[in-house]
Amino acid sequence: MIWLLKSFALPLALLFSWGLKEEGAQACTCPPMHPQEVFCQADVVIAAKVVGAKADGSLNPIKYDIQQITHFKGPKRLFHAIYTPSSSAACGITLTNGVDYLLMARLQSDGSLYITSCDFYQPWDDLSAMQKRLLQLYGLGCDCKITRCASHPCGISSRTECLWTDFFPVKHPRNFACIKRRDGSCAWFRGLTLKGR
Repeated sequence: MIWLLKSFALPLALLFSWGLKEEGAQACTCPPMHPQEVFCQADVVIAAKVVGAKADGSLNPIKYDIQQITHFKGPKRLFHAIYTPSSSAACGITLTNGVDYLLMARLQSDGSLYITSCDFYQPWDDLSAMQKRLLQLYGLGCDCKITRCASHPCGISSRTECLWTDFFPVKHPRNFACIKRRDGSCAWFRGLTLKGR
């Protein structure tokens, strides 16, 4: 996941506590995104164990063999491999053999699964119980817009926006999901009970 913060004078650890990596940040740049935004843009979201890797030392993508554990979004089929660029400068990622990951990735035209540092990957055991529950909520807010606030003053321009203020002491952290309510407006929710729906 993994996102560029050059436009924000904040430490990487603050914004990237949901699994962002510093490697390749100098050459590979991605806009900062809330995990829900990445979830909504991803073609496939799964939990999977890395069981092997194949890199031929060339510019060809690295192939990670995976054993799919859980399906959250996308075609309901088993994926046995995921590909990534061979260098961090090209937004490639490094996965560890034997580790279970949450992967938010894209489908290629040939049906293969592809992931970069602009997508999302996080060791499953590093996710909090709340972050795991939010995976069940993210899809309910894909019609909403998350608007980032980098400096005050800032606000929203429509009822279908949620203001993301992770950058300030009073904030809506990554442990929330922006969900569409029955009246068509969007608001931040935390947990499994959607009051007001």
